[in-house]
Amino acid sequence: MLSGLTRAGALFGLLYPTFSLIALAKEPVRAGHGMVVAQEPIAAETGLRVLQQGGNAVDAAVAVGFALSVTHPVAGNLGGGGFMLIRLANGTTTFLDFRECAPAAAARDMYIGPDGNATSDSIYGWRSAGVPGTVAGLALAHQKFGSKPWKNLVAPASNLAAEGFILTEPVAASLRDDKNPLHQDPESQRIFLRNGKPFTAGETLKQPELAATLNRVADGGSDGFYKGETARLLAAAMTAHGGLITESDLGAYKVAERTPLEGNYHDFHIITAPPPSAGGIGLLQMMGMLDGTGYTSDGPDSAKAVHFETEAMRRVYADRSEYLGDPAFYNVPTADLLKPAYLAWRRGTIDPLHATSSEAVAPGLAKTAEARLRTWHESDQTTHFNVVDAQGNAVAVTYTLNNSYGSGITVPKLGFLLNDEMDDFAAKPGSPNMFGLVGADANAIQPGKRPLSSMTPTIITQNGTLFMVVGAPGGSRITTGVAEVIFDVLDFKMNVQDAVDLPRFHQQWKPDFLYLQNGFRPGVAADLTRMGYAIKPTDGVARVEAIVVKGRMLEGGTESRLHGKVAGY
Repeated sequence: MLSGLTRAGALFGLLYPTFSLIALAKEPVRAGHGMVVAQEPIAAETGLRVLQQGGNAVDAAVAVGFALSVTHPVAGNLGGGGFMLIRLANGTTTFLDFRECAPAAAARDMYIGPDGNATSDSIYGWRSAGVPGTVAGLALAHQKFGSKPWKNLVAPASNLAAEGFILTEPVAASLRDDKNPLHQDPESQRIFLRNGKPFTAGETLKQPELAATLNRVADGGSDGFYKGETARLLAAAMTAHGGLITESDLGAYKVAERTPLEGNYHDFHIITAPPPSAGGIGLLQMMGMLDGTGYTSDGPDSAKAVHFETEAMRRVYADRSEYLGDPAFYNVPTADLLKPAYLAWRRGTIDPLHATSSEAVAPGLAKTAEARLRTWHESDQTTHFNVVDAQGNAVAVTYTLNNSYGSGITVPKLGFLLNDEMDDFAAKPGSPNMFGLVGADANAIQPGKRPLSSMTPTIITQNGTLFMVVGAPGGSRITTGVAEVIFDVLDFKMNVQDAVDLPRFHQQWKPDFLYLQNGFRPGVAADLTRMGYAIKPTDGVARVEAIVVKGRMLEGGTESRLHGKVAGY
């Protein structure tokens, strides 16, 4: 059934050869005890050592998160934020929201220029940064669930920063890329671009200022970042450069512990991200819309499968544009969006043979008989990692600076990059952000508010037993990329490595394009064009990684054409 389908296997920008998945399927990495999958090998190995030394999945996740802040500066961070989804072996689940939040001095129209249009200040410059949450999130996870000493988990990262690590060609090439924002900031130029003498593969990058910051975190925990010298230096730099974050903002930051969003799909139980992530709701909506359509009959990446999944995506992103935001500021209609009757109505609007114009699709609640009147009170460079330990505890973490290298600004004397997460708000409701996403009042800027996110860390069980841990970076494409890999494993019965390697696709309502990752058979694109889709080729749709549990074995997958690592023992 799978013979003749295409799979990924080439570098970005090149067409993928057409292979038979049966003949040339790539086997996942297997391990019998514990596993870490991360998008940077040194960080993955750091987490694996924690597991081998008796640490649990949360211990390993903390160590990986800090290590990535050193070895993966494009997205790993101290100056950003994200989400951690945890499922313990006893079935206990929780969701730690350490998303950045708007400073107290933020205002709804702070990025609107004299002409009434949104400016680029939400992307570039010191005013683009929200209050960072990463250190607080990792600290709370350790406080609640960790077993190893905190200092031992931060030490590998501080050592990597002080002693340096050897740059691979992909990292060196990313640093010297003329399009990255590091070139716009003097401190970033000094550290990452060596003042105009770019690093090459094989050279060592040392970050002594970052090491000193990490040492204060190791000694003081969360207070080592949000209070004392680090907070004082960050606030002073903000004042000097017109930024908004103050010592008071840092001291007031709190992680929000939330109940994960849960649902069922066939005989699987889905545990995923609640708002302010739009990802979990979007994933469950897609599952509800696809259930019963028979979309799988022609196989994965067939025109039929792509069509039905795309039409579900289109409706998900229309709903996202109107109804989703920070639940502390806005009454998110989660239950209404996930009602079976609503999803059945949405499913019924899908033409099985033709694309629907996005102009004909609107946010749907007001059009359904069940909707009731109410007052309704994200770069593509994020990173994700999964951890499963020998006891069956599982952790999925997605965290981000938003754009590649965030704002590109490195805080003087502190060595870490700042996020540009304020662009994930609707700076001007009704106008698109850098990812083309349209937002409404639900995601407008307010002091202390957390911006809407596409991050979709997800854990899946079957018959009460851990089955899959999955997530991805990829900006607005995270939700669709994660969903596709889940469907490839659950519905198309692919192994996890082939699932993450299979070319993906993306549709986000507006703009009305179907993005096809390089590697699809030409006939599929032609069929979809005849169905009415406007197709644009793309290098990638999220960078998905996953762990699947098969009996007593863990099977891990990370994209073959990229440079992540599955580390297990």
